[in-house]
Amino acid sequence: MHIDQDHWFTEPCEEGGSAFSLRLGPGRKLHEEQTPYQRIAIYDTGYYGNLMVIDGFIMLSARDNFLYHEMMAHPALFTHAAPRRVLIIGGGDCGTLREVLKHPDVELAEQVEIDERVTRLAEQYFPELCTANDDPRARFHFTDGIRWVQEAAAGSYDVIIVDSTDPIGPAEGLFQEPFYRDCLRALGPGGIIVQQSESPLYHQDIIQGMHRAMAGAGFDTVHTLYFPQPVYPSGWWSATLAGKGVDLCSFRREDAAARPFETFYYNEDVHAGALATPPFMARLLSSQAGG
Repeated sequence: MHIDQDHWFTEPCEEGGSAFSLRLGPGRKLHEEQTPYQRIAIYDTGYYGNLMVIDGFIMLSARDNFLYHEMMAHPALFTHAAPRRVLIIGGGDCGTLREVLKHPDVELAEQVEIDERVTRLAEQYFPELCTANDDPRARFHFTDGIRWVQEAAAGSYDVIIVDSTDPIGPAEGLFQEPFYRDCLRALGPGGIIVQQSESPLYHQDIIQGMHRAMAGAGFDTVHTLYFPQPVYPSGWWSATLAGKGVDLCSFRREDAAARPFETFYYNEDVHAGALATPPFMARLLSSQAGG
């Protein structure tokens, strides 16, 4: 990433041969620090509001994060028959946690984030994402998510949401078969894992690898959802679900339509549309189990 003399923040995407830029607002850089795990910076972008950047990569903006957080939470929760216990791996900005706890039937949401500073900075610079942090159903654990799942009791969760950074550095192990095998064991019957799976235009190898690894771990159904995300490379993103004895292409549509909370992107029709697989992705995944 770089900032030019006209105060534009630019993140290049080498693999896509493209870049995304945001004009910085009057505050420009609001904060920067090196944690034991990564470098975190917060910028004022004006139109897009505050921007969180980790190791030079955009994590979220105040303006468009609802797209990602709603699609990481609600499709999985409305696909599961009766989600009560939810585990979030990563998700330190707490936006996914906020969406999960909008569901009144959720009894416990545990968030396991390796870097506590992500959460503390979100509380300071993105307080709108942290409105559920004091919910008595929320539990915070600042530790290694891979180890947490390894040590979890069998069948202890209904839904696992992997809200991670890109599959490099500390997050690399979250995209591999041994982790998915541990998630399968930690999920009860009908359990679902959902994980952000990068851009379908730029990162097809990652999506293919996830389908292969999830099926190899023992999940009997795997399906990828698609949704817009302007601040991420290509502007088009995905989340991949894997199920333990559950049809991922069927969801509680009536419950989604009657949801007792506000959303800005997600609804029952958006959910149904996100399940549609573009032909180029269908061809790409045709050899993958569960694709």
